[in-house]
Amino acid sequence: MTRTNPVRFASALAVTVGIGYALCTIAFWLFPEAAVNFMNALFHGLDFRPLASTGAFTFGSFVYGLVVLVAWAFMLGAIFGVLSERLRSTT
Repeated sequence: MTRTNPVRFASALAVTVGIGYALCTIAFWLFPEAAVNFMNALFHGLDFRPLASTGAFTFGSFVYGLVVLVAWAFMLGAIFGVLSERLRSTT
């Protein structure tokens, strides 16, 4: 069985989440009405329209969200990698 390198796993997860966040941000920026309709459908009709931002989109807010999500994904990926290795070595 192959071993999981926690840093590699965490890095791959962080990059994947970063790409997903960037693509999602682009979709919401280009198609805001369709994006809200999608979110409403995804969450079984919960209405997200009142949460829609009336302010202008800024690059700084995008970078802030990107950094937070990538850091969070890296930490979760590292924890998963370590736990995966520990659990695999006990069996």
